[in-house]
Amino acid sequence: MEQYLSVKNINKYFGDFQALNNVSFDVKEGEFVCILGPSGCGKTTLLRVIAGLESQSEGLINQNNKDISLLPPDQRDFGIVFQSYALFPNLSVKNNISFGLKTRKQNKETIDKRVDELLELVGLSDHINKFSAQLSGGEQQRVALARALAPSPGLLLLDEPLSALDAKVRQHLRLEIKNLQRQLGVTTIMVTHDQEEALTMADRIILMNNGVIEQEGSPQDLYSKPETAFSANFIGTTNLFKAKRISENSLEINGSTLECNENIKDDLLTITIRPEDIKISKTGNEKNILKGTIKELEFLGSNIRGHIAVDFKSEKANIICNFASEYILNNNIQNNSSVNISLQPHALKVVKA
Repeated sequence: MEQYLSVKNINKYFGDFQALNNVSFDVKEGEFVCILGPSGCGKTTLLRVIAGLESQSEGLINQNNKDISLLPPDQRDFGIVFQSYALFPNLSVKNNISFGLKTRKQNKETIDKRVDELLELVGLSDHINKFSAQLSGGEQQRVALARALAPSPGLLLLDEPLSALDAKVRQHLRLEIKNLQRQLGVTTIMVTHDQEEALTMADRIILMNNGVIEQEGSPQDLYSKPETAFSANFIGTTNLFKAKRISENSLEINGSTLECNENIKDDLLTITIRPEDIKISKTGNEKNILKGTIKELEFLGSNIRGHIAVDFKSEKANIICNFASEYILNNNIQNNSSVNISLQPHALKVVKA
């Protein structure tokens, strides 16, 4: 895939406050990129700068080999879907979708054909004459998506498009949006604070924190290879520990020496361990065995989350683990049960503090 959008050294100030700090990234043609991060990290400001709804203080934006850094929104090639849908309440579904086409002065036959195509794509052909007040939240968001796609933009921008919907509708719509994006091949940038949305929808995630890019990569890489404590903690659930270097392949946590597959160089470390990588040992023959006590078991359907007080050498520490429900039930593991847990060497990941 060829590069379609290039964002270079973007800074944005609001008075003395710097909302974006030297942000740079590229987006390939047809790629689905999620800009992920907590509230206030700068992700929506960045999307608005790309759209021309906010002007950057410094930096360049190039779209399809054209410098759009100083162009107003109406001269940029994008469609946008807002969190609030932003439908015109006095217009029907058909007229909402066709609004942008009419401003481009396309003929009625072309407009009607395009509206019918989009309504079929988003599954709302039977709602063509309804008004927004007659639609559910999910249906309104489909209309907003169809309206954004009507002019066949080169770039689709989605600003928290699912956050106002309930969980079941969100789950269904994120699959619909991803399938639609693949079908149309439109380059897409979506802003979200929801890690599950980013992990399930994105080809690539750009994780932001305090106006800078913390890490970017595939969903799999960000989850399994976090570079910082923030990345590990924000994407998924994890256990974080301060540690000391003993050798290239061993470290100390709370007085206990553990083997690690990482090539350890620094004397002081931060270690992340995913809950699913912590196993209960039956034989005691595995590496990095520690004793612990089950403090709480949370039933989550097919999985059970365990909170375990682990007896490190110098002090206890709480660890979160994920287990198959069947395993816990079949082995009669309950609150206050004593267990041996194994922190396998491959599961201990060194991250930047």
